Amino acid sequence: MIDSLLIANRGEIARRIIRTARRLGIRAVAVHSEADAGMPFVLEADEAVCVGPANPAQSYRNTDAILAAAKQTGAQAIHPGYGFLSENADFARTVEANGLVWVGPSAEAISAMGDKINARNLMAAAGVPVAPGTQDPATSVEAALEAASAIGFPVMVKAAAGGGGMGMAVANDEAGLRAEFDKVRAFAERMFGDGSVLIERYFPRVRHVEVQILGLADGRVIALSERECSVQRRNQKLLEEAPSPAVSPELRQRFLAAAVLAGEAVKYRNAGTVECLLDPVSGEFFFLEMNTRLQVEHPITELIHGIDLVEQQLRIASGEAPTFDVDDLTTRGHAIELRVNAEDPKRFLPGPGKVATWVEPAGEGVRVDSGYGPDTTVTPFYDSLMAKLIVVGADRAEAIERARAAVAGFEIAGPKNNLPFFAELLENEEFLSGDYDTGIVARMR
Repeated sequence: MIDSLLIANRGEIARRIIRTARRLGIRAVAVHSEADAGMPFVLEADEAVCVGPANPAQSYRNTDAILAAAKQTGAQAIHPGYGFLSENADFARTVEANGLVWVGPSAEAISAMGDKINARNLMAAAGVPVAPGTQDPATSVEAALEAASAIGFPVMVKAAAGGGGMGMAVANDEAGLRAEFDKVRAFAERMFGDGSVLIERYFPRVRHVEVQILGLADGRVIALSERECSVQRRNQKLLEEAPSPAVSPELRQRFLAAAVLAGEAVKYRNAGTVECLLDPVSGEFFFLEMNTRLQVEHPITELIHGIDLVEQQLRIASGEAPTFDVDDLTTRGHAIELRVNAEDPKRFLPGPGKVATWVEPAGEGVRVDSGYGPDTTVTPFYDSLMAKLIVVGADRAEAIERARAAVAGFEIAGPKNNLPFFAELLENEEFLSGDYDTGIVARMR
């Protein structure tokens, strides 16, 4: 097992990784920006190094500064968390070239899955279901229109190098496609440095279901279970639950088998997630993308399986076997995660500010993974996620009851927060039925 770990991230995920590292006796090194100097993750680390000013490009994405911090502190490995450099193949390659252990998949796997068009083609060749779409980038509006004509409207216009729900637009007809194509391409060039655009069939009513995979040190790829991620705003997740209320035992087996095929196609190692779209009417599902990192919503999988995914990541990176029986992956109970963001609960616009009150809920089946606390400040420089409120119960009904109580017991004053939205959602009849899709938030508004 590695003995020292640099965490190239911030906030709740940095604290989450530190917690496991401490339990395993691994020295945890934090890197931080000047704006984050007094944050909980910095204070909880065994050692901390400032890597630059608030701007992420000069700190959390500053590869030279992060590698220098690893050298300075004698860190043996780097865990990238999610976001920032977690899916940067060049950084993963550089980490290993500097003799450090990269806690994640190979640079080759990251590259293969980082381009949505390449990923689609690889998955199709491996036998994983993919939605009708372009095999090559649409290089012009005319090419996009030709592709849409073959696929059939409506279509999704997507940045091939995008992620996190960014760089996506729906076109219902030719005029809509003409209007959206250049916008998506310009956004993709600005945000991802790659203007390649994918045209894919759009499903007006669809569920977003994903499968947690682990590529083990011995070469095997296993699929743990699925997560339901259909409660979204602007294609970004707000609530996840596991298992999915839409997935039957037979459908689950098909999901898991497809996820294993996806991982095996790129010789996947470490933790990853295979994201799919599920047509709730036909029961068909299609590969959406593979996230080559630990997901924000990994705790709900941890709770129903009774395992620590960060520990498994560290063991895999160290060449060790997992701590659980891979031939017995049964689950127990139902778990729900709510992303508590510093944003307006109606329009979901960012609302940073200094935290005046921060009281986390407690009780049976309640877990809070937070990045903030009293007297901390949510700045406009980073993602608005303040905490993840996670609950687990014997079944979905009990998990929802515990979520209601936990939301009511979570007190935050200072920054805006979306707890009132969750209080509304947890009483919504469509959500309570389990028969909902990615349009549920829009229908609530």
